[in-house]
Amino acid sequence: MGVSFVRTIIVFLLLIFSIRIMGKRQLGELEPLELVVAVLISNLASQPLQDTGTPLIYGIVPVLTLLCCQLIISGISVKHGRFRRLVSGKPSILIDNGVVVQKEMKKCRISMDELYVELRINGITDISTVRHAILETDGTLSVLPYAKFSPATPEQLNVNAPDSGLPVTVISEGRVMSDNLKLLGRDEKWLQSQVKRRGLGSVGDVYIMTVDGAGKIYYAGKDSGK
Repeated sequence: MGVSFVRTIIVFLLLIFSIRIMGKRQLGELEPLELVVAVLISNLASQPLQDTGTPLIYGIVPVLTLLCCQLIISGISVKHGRFRRLVSGKPSILIDNGVVVQKEMKKCRISMDELYVELRINGITDISTVRHAILETDGTLSVLPYAKFSPATPEQLNVNAPDSGLPVTVISEGRVMSDNLKLLGRDEKWLQSQVKRRGLGSVGDVYIMTVDGAGKIYYAGKDSGK
């Protein structure tokens, strides 16, 4: 039992290390090369866990080998576009100037129902409003509507819209995020005053509170039943 526990921990840490080395993009949509590596790594890593008679090194070496191969191929792909297209393919234009490119649809084996689903996910219901719809190499659909159908920006409306920046969490589930408070140049005394101003008894009564660069505060109190 103890051997199985130790082997599992080692393989678990190895997989975390491998994913970290492969990069954050591997946590999102996978391209063909990345999908193959992910599937092979999961299978190879499971073998020494299922059979304790198999030396652990038989699982570690193949995983590290695949990891090295993926890193080498990714490095070459960054420098050489042709090699990248060979390994990962190239994007396909499914809609061009409001017209569905049927040849590309057939080539990519995409049905109109599937295309409509992706368009609705992107907030589009009318194909004629789409200038370009591009099927990326990771399987996602990039939708670019005509300018006249795109939401107007503050610049186009001649409106001065201050950049508020990213909201920073200062209270999370009743706990004060001290480092974030320091980042904002605030202290707990200021935080307590903001909590009281919103009719909450203490920091422990706050489920979430954030502050953006413009000083706008969002908060939500804890449910009374919990």
